[in-house]
Amino acid sequence: MMNTQIERYVALHRSFGRKFDVQDRLLRQFARYADGFGDRHIKAERLYDWCRSASSQNVARDRFDHLRRFCLYAHAEDQQHEVPPAGVFGSGKRRRPTPHIIEPEQLGAIMQAALDLPPEGKISRYTYHYLFGLLATTGLRISEALALQRGDIADDGLIVRNGKFGKQRLVPILSSTREALDTYLDIRRRLGASGDDLFVTTRGRAPHQTVVHIVFVRLARKLGFRGPTGTPGIRIHDLRHTFAVRSLESCSRDREAIRHHMAALSAYLGHADVANTYWYLEATPVLLRDIAVAGEQLFLGDAA
Repeated sequence: MMNTQIERYVALHRSFGRKFDVQDRLLRQFARYADGFGDRHIKAERLYDWCRSASSQNVARDRFDHLRRFCLYAHAEDQQHEVPPAGVFGSGKRRRPTPHIIEPEQLGAIMQAALDLPPEGKISRYTYHYLFGLLATTGLRISEALALQRGDIADDGLIVRNGKFGKQRLVPILSSTREALDTYLDIRRRLGASGDDLFVTTRGRAPHQTVVHIVFVRLARKLGFRGPTGTPGIRIHDLRHTFAVRSLESCSRDREAIRHHMAALSAYLGHADVANTYWYLEATPVLLRDIAVAGEQLFLGDAA
């Protein structure tokens, strides 16, 4: 019974353009867990037990929040499904992690180290080298870059068809970036690497997102840019952070220019809300200092 409702629930959300893959996976995991006890309807205590088995408090809260929303949906159809009270595993959004700004020398070293990855004479090492470079020069999400197809390289940029919330956009690129992609495609042809994906491994398909994260972290740790396992440090998503921050720092200090730059950057990064772009101001000391000075002058002016 739960699986049938899950299918309808997931289909409803996907009809709004949402991918809903994470939620679908979590709901089906819980359904299998509950089915092991013979449950035909959601029981709050069973839900609590499953959430408590999570690897961390944050994971438990995410599980609970996703499941509770499904409970509300299921209860509306059949009141035998129980709905637990909100906030049992905590409430509020998790604080976004502080971005680490990657210096050009660090990026260059990581890209160079990627060219030494095994196996020798195969496409994978070049894939990681050029993938890291593209992420740094465009600020693309890793999921967007891995979803690119060879045919998505247009005369005026990259066609991102797999953006967040299913949105599609054109991302203009520099001529040097285009030349680098052409070089990568030449290497692909020379090594006989097949596949429709733009970035491929020896299997002819794009590497899995988790594998790309692991490769990046291992290279960063090998080069001394990260500490031991379990300590924070630069991540592949910081390439996107760095692109946004450097873009803002290059902007004119004029307040109106910053506002227009923010709107353009938000569209370029594929943000659904410009407020998500304003978050990058927290990691832009140059602009924050100017904002603080402007605020102080305004305060002193009012005080006078």
